[in-house]
Amino acid sequence: MPLELLLRALWRMRRAALLATLALWLAGAALILSWPRRYVAEAVVAPAETTAIAVSSLLAPAPFPAAGLLDPRPTGNFAVYLGALRSREAAQLLARETGILADLTGQRASGPTGWLRGLLGLRVEADLDDVQAWLARSLAVTQSLTSVTWSVALAHRDRAAALDALQRLHAFAEAKVRADLAEVARRRVAALERRLAEERDLFLRQSLYELLAQQQRAGLIVAADEAVAARLVAAPAVELRPSLPNRPLLLALLALAAPMAVLGAASCAALLRGVADAEPRAAPGADRRSGSPRAPPRPDGPRAPEALPAGGPIPRPPRPPGEGRFGHG
Repeated sequence: MPLELLLRALWRMRRAALLATLALWLAGAALILSWPRRYVAEAVVAPAETTAIAVSSLLAPAPFPAAGLLDPRPTGNFAVYLGALRSREAAQLLARETGILADLTGQRASGPTGWLRGLLGLRVEADLDDVQAWLARSLAVTQSLTSVTWSVALAHRDRAAALDALQRLHAFAEAKVRADLAEVARRRVAALERRLAEERDLFLRQSLYELLAQQQRAGLIVAADEAVAARLVAAPAVELRPSLPNRPLLLALLALAAPMAVLGAASCAALLRGVADAEPRAAPGADRRSGSPRAPPRPDGPRAPEALPAGGPIPRPPRPPGEGRFGHG
């Protein structure tokens, strides 16, 4: 279909397209406004490796260099801390010490999905897998583009529950890293002490004493320091008003997407109808392209001979004398 005919068909459908756009936007806006909102609790942390307190810096004479600009991935104890935030043990902690299981069960039992689960006889009670899936969806870890700090945010429908869950997760991940480091130092100290009890060489005993002093220092700092994996730059705090989902942004995006969807559907409908339905009806007996009357159809059968002039056939002129049949004398 030519573009001119397509635009003409769309112009004839402008009223229906406007009504469909308005109906689509109102339906989407009602759905957006019906979504439950959530509070966001946020904390800003920095890797403890940046302050030279990690075990790697205690065991080596010089700290290991940090990752470059082309490799912004977390390393060291801070990577273990970030992994522990979404671990199975963290989900077990929330299920044991908070009311997240009851909240998830209420969400699964409410709304159309809850009615459908009850109709089909599906499971409604939330379990540990649901808690871990909720933790993976609701917990966001974002690296700052201007510094070495990281933002840890947790979204929850209840304001107090969001703050409490984030505090518990931070404390759990920090305690896990601390316990792992203390256990490593304890095992090394025990192994070195056993070796010292058996070793009789003076030079080897001197080296073993140096290693033992390093491990004892590492265990002492791990037990005494406030943070071994993530140092709090800003303590966990929760906003006063819920911000998720962002309703103004979603409504603005819907205002852009609804006309585009209706325009695409109208274009498809015009193309499916074809040129015959897109063009106005022509008068009977007129050409559809030009609108002029058509010529009457030519009758079938052999063409009639042309009428001869009155008086019979036209006489041929006489030949000149002496000219033969083929024009030669």
